Amino acid sequence: MEQREVMQNVVGILTEALEMRRQAREHPDRQAALTGAISALLVETLPRIHLPADASGLAAADAVAEELGPAIASIANCFAFAFVQLAEVHDEGRTDTSAEVLRHISLQFAGGAQK
Repeated sequence: MEQREVMQNVVGILTEALEMRRQAREHPDRQAALTGAISALLVETLPRIHLPADASGLAAADAVAEELGPAIASIANCFAFAFVQLAEVHDEGRTDTSAEVLRHISLQFAGGAQK
């Protein structure tokens, strides 16, 4: 999965979280329904790892780290980028809503434009 696609998914997850928080405030007695967006991102992003049956524990750990490391770093970088964007808006005292900032990030990464 390309970085822009990961970012689009991360923005979707954060947007969903905003909506869940809004619903929790409006209806504190109701349980918010999860959509499985995080699980879907992990399934789409993390590679399948095939280990030989006779792989030692150390060899298996090395293979898992080598295969999963880049994908996990990509996801973490996207969440960190979104956090920093939201934090900067807050720290600068701007009046953009979180939803507006996330929409801007989404547009920024749409169509392959990566900043």
